[in-house]
Amino acid sequence: MAATTHRCICGATLRFRQDLRKEQQGIYPTWKCKDCGTPVPGKIAEKLRHQHPS
Repeated sequence: MAATTHRCICGATLRFRQDLRKEQQGIYPTWKCKDCGTPVPGKIAEKLRHQHPS
């Protein structure tokens, strides 16, 4: 299976859970870019959360 990556509007390439910041507001968490705080779409964040650096 191919690795998922996401290019944030700030230019950061998000690859792993370490690249995300979790914000718990209400029932469901919101995942954001750790560099700039831009929200990451939920489906992409879920895929990134489960990838681990080699």
